Formats: sequence, C-alpha cells, structure tokens
Amino acid sequence: MPGTYGLFDVISPGLQTTVQDHPGRPGLQSKGFFPAGPVDHLSFRVANVLVGNDPGAAGLEIPMGRLRLRVLAETSVAVTGADGSGLTLNGAPLPLWETVRVAPGDEIACSIVKGPGFRLYLAVAGGIDVPVVMRSRATYTMGGIGGVEGRALMKGDVLNGRPVPDPARLRLPMALRPMLGNNWEIEVMRGPHADPDFLTEQDWKDFVGRQWKVDLNSNRVGTRLDPHRFAWARPSGGVAGGHPSNVLDGSYPIGGINTNGDVPVILGPDGPTAGGFTVIGTVVHAGLWKVGQLRPGRDTIRFREVSLDEALALAQRVDYTTDPRHYEEL
Repeated sequence: MPGTYGLFDVISPGLQTTVQDHPGRPGLQSKGFFPAGPVDHLSFRVANVLVGNDPGAAGLEIPMGRLRLRVLAETSVAVTGADGSGLTLNGAPLPLWETVRVAPGDEIACSIVKGPGFRLYLAVAGGIDVPVVMRSRATYTMGGIGGVEGRALMKGDVLNGRPVPDPARLRLPMALRPMLGNNWEIEVMRGPHADPDFLTEQDWKDFVGRQWKVDLNSNRVGTRLDPHRFAWARPSGGVAGGHPSNVLDGSYPIGGINTNGDVPVILGPDGPTAGGFTVIGTVVHAGLWKVGQLRPGRDTIRFREVSLDEALALAQRVDYTTDPRHYEEL
C-alpha cells in the first residue's frame, strides 16, 4: 500500500489476536453483519487516544495475552486493559495506560493474562493499516472479513502503518482507569422479551438478583452464562417452537442477553444478527466494555437494571474517559 511501512513482525500471535477498529460496521445488521470491533470499547479507545489517534483507529485486541511482537520502525504505542499479563518491552516491565516510545529491534511481549480482566488492547501512532472492507478495518471472525485476511494473527504476519508526527506522551490517571475485578456488576435494561409476556415477575427478579458465572465456552460471538431454569410466563413458544424461549425469528441487539432454553448468552460484536430465541435483557453502552474483560470459567456477574436516563448518563461518564484533556503529560 502506498505510504505504508512495516510496524510489527508477529513472532507469537497469541490465542485469537485480531485487528479491530471502533465502532466497526454499524448499520449492517439487516444484511447479516454484526459490527465487529473491540469487545471492550473503552480500553480500546483509551489506547488510541494515548498515541494521538482518533479513538476508533485500528489496533489490536489481545485476548488472554501470549503475544510477542518485534518492532520494525520507531513509533509510539500504548497498551490498556487486563492486569497481570507480565507485559514487557525488551524484557523490562512495560506500563499499561500510558504512551511508550519504541524503536526498531525492540520486542513487546506478554504472558497469559492472570487478571483481573481478560483482554489487552495495543494501539500504535497512526493506527494499523489494513484494507478497509465495508467501511471498516475490523476483523469480523464470523464472516471472515476485515483485519488481516479476515482472520486472527498468525506467526510471520507483518503489520503495517503510516508515518505520523510523534504524539505527546500521556498517561491515563488512576482515578479514570476502568475498575477491573472478578465479580462484576453490569448494567442492563429489560427486554425486548421480558416480563410479563415472556418471563414471570419472579423470573426477572431472579435474573437481576442472582450471581451468574461466566462459562468457559465464551468468545467474541457470545458470553455464555451458567444455566438457570426460568418459570416462564407461557407454557410454550407456540408457532415458534415448543420451549417458551422460542420466538419467531427477529433481530438481535448487541449486548442482548439471548436465552436459548435455560442458557443465557450475552451477544458480542461478532454475534448472530437474528434468530428465534428470546432476548430477556440488553447490556447498555456503559456496561458493554465490562463484557470484554470477563474471564471465561472464572468471573461472575450480577446484573443491575437501569432506566434509559441512567443508561445515557452512564454512557457520558464512560465517554469522559476518552477525552485527552483529562490525561497526565509525561
């Protein structure tokens, strides 16, 4: 590509490291495409701001760590997200949540993320230059488009960028950093398929009152929770099917809590756009970043119902964190 140059040589790609941008490809659900993009949009956007990019510029999503990159050009990077990854630059600790200058021959590496949190995000000044597909560079794993050939990174891949002026060195203050943990509270609004037509009143109380464990079989498509037997407000799905969780096919929202029988699944950015199961609640914008940091097989969730006004206020508070005027200069 004209004007591009090599940024990183992928020595070890990690488990499922992908190129993403934000907000991905919104508006294409009617054509069968969820938007892709980062699962933790907050950490991703902050990483970009730290290197002087637009918050949505293309960067790396690194689930569970185990990434190793060789730097090919002088530039600035920032890594945000999960703790306990043993992140290093040339074997020395590399700090999270701040701008770091790197030079050709340097190596950036991390081990398995021990947490709290699950995903790391790496941004580089100018962004990662991969082809734009349907208005986005984001890797959509279900459709095999975007990013590097529509797939996760592989050993030997070379990631390119474009030359940009050196950004200011910044640090996100501790008071603004997302709070990570193992036991999460995630904000939801009820429906579109909640009580009284689909769930009973007690079902909804149970949903927001119990602690849910994140299933090991969770990924960008969906975060599975442990099974729970709802009473349901109707004996069956009628013409849609025998189980009361069945509905005639309809569209799914991002963050929708899709309930297939007794198994709730929080739909991720690579999820299905439509189907025939109830969506009993929907994670609000301000809560979606937390879904990206849930550790499969370990973390737990309690859902908290919020109103539309509260959801909008929480979204403004989250977006405040992406304003560089609140950052510290190094």
